[in-house]
Amino acid sequence: MDGVTETIPRTELRTIRRALSDLRKDLITDAFALRPVPPLAATHPLVRKMPRRVRPYAPWLPHAALTAFAFYLMAVAGEIEGVGTALLSSVPVLVALYRPIGAWWLSFGGSVVWGLGVPEPIWDSMWPWPTTLFASHIAVMMIVASQNRPRVAGQMLLLTAAFGIACDFSADRGHTNAFPMVITSCLIVGAVVARRSLRETKQQVAVQQSATHEERSRRTLLEERATIARELHDVVAHHMSVIAIQAEAAPYRVANPPEELATSFATIRENAVAALTELRRVLGVVRADDPDAYADADPEAPQPTLATLDTLFAGVRAAGLTVEHITTGAVRPLPSGVELSAYRIVQETLSNALRHAPGSTARVEVAYVLGGLGLRIVNGPPTQAVRPSPGMGHGLLGMRERVAMLNGEMTAGAVEEDGGYEVAVFIPAAAVPEAEASGPEAPGPEASGQTSGQALGLKKGPAPEGETMKP
Repeated sequence: MDGVTETIPRTELRTIRRALSDLRKDLITDAFALRPVPPLAATHPLVRKMPRRVRPYAPWLPHAALTAFAFYLMAVAGEIEGVGTALLSSVPVLVALYRPIGAWWLSFGGSVVWGLGVPEPIWDSMWPWPTTLFASHIAVMMIVASQNRPRVAGQMLLLTAAFGIACDFSADRGHTNAFPMVITSCLIVGAVVARRSLRETKQQVAVQQSATHEERSRRTLLEERATIARELHDVVAHHMSVIAIQAEAAPYRVANPPEELATSFATIRENAVAALTELRRVLGVVRADDPDAYADADPEAPQPTLATLDTLFAGVRAAGLTVEHITTGAVRPLPSGVELSAYRIVQETLSNALRHAPGSTARVEVAYVLGGLGLRIVNGPPTQAVRPSPGMGHGLLGMRERVAMLNGEMTAGAVEEDGGYEVAVFIPAAAVPEAEASGPEAPGPEASGQTSGQALGLKKGPAPEGETMKP
């Protein structure tokens, strides 16, 4: 029990010391340091509502209002109470614009001097704060509370209430306005503190949301890169397998090949097999975070190409989106990576149209132009209710990543005419060897005088801000 009884006073004493230390740091140390009230931000609603001619001066409206209020108190107090009260009421408000803590001490000291120097009135309850000093003291506390932490506001209210209670106990007939001062100051200063805390909380939430959005975008980008790596694995593995098979079969195509030639082909085959092994190992690392991502997919199914777009369009039409497909230029085989990326871009764009523009009509233009492939996907405005989508904009990250990987160009943005959306892509790609080409030949865009940009549908001039990517 002795230990408990000794601990309680020590704990209380420690709390009192900490409170006095905080009071000294907040209200005494550098009390008259220069801490000017900042002007309003250019984005403040009050500034934005002002006419353009007045807008450059609008940020200083609070300073002008407080200055006018100070001179008003001076005029009123000069007529009612005298010059002394006029100075005690107005000077702290003016000083609070640049030295808020010092201004509060001036206001508090003025209240103490006036309360001790003026005898208690018999029939008047405006003691120890006359009307003008009452308003001035609350105004100064509002300024200080709006520029400092809530603890400072609590300390000011506590000292003000202590002085008011002391005056209330010392009054003979109880004619004081200590209770109205305490209640009014607590309500008004409490509202200022609550508003400031709410504003700071919103700013913190906005910063957190921005960080979360950046992290989500980064994660989405990494996931998209992993998806691209998984998809391109089959393309690269196919070519490496062909190299290994050709290197193994080459010595048998020549009668009595030199030993050096056979050794070279054997080395080529060993390197190709080793590259395939390393490729599978890297793919295993990429799939480690999500091993079931492709559990339902057929591992033997070939990667989609532009030749399988009709199957994609059939599924999209079944989901409720009207799709028009136009192919221009000489249809020719393109590298597997280009075909796969072009298919995924069309797929993602149509998925976005289904998500953000339900019931609209989409137009897909595939242009085999000189030196590459052009894609232009345009959808109209939605004709049905659009459900909220938290992942809005992340599909564009994946498309940009694919286009950047192939050294292409991409623009994406809203269509001003009807409120739809347009995605235009140009992917440079050389034609595969003629021995691998298939399909009827058709006049290319160069035969009709079209350039790659004209066939793609890209207009000259700047693209929508923030929606253009040129690696």
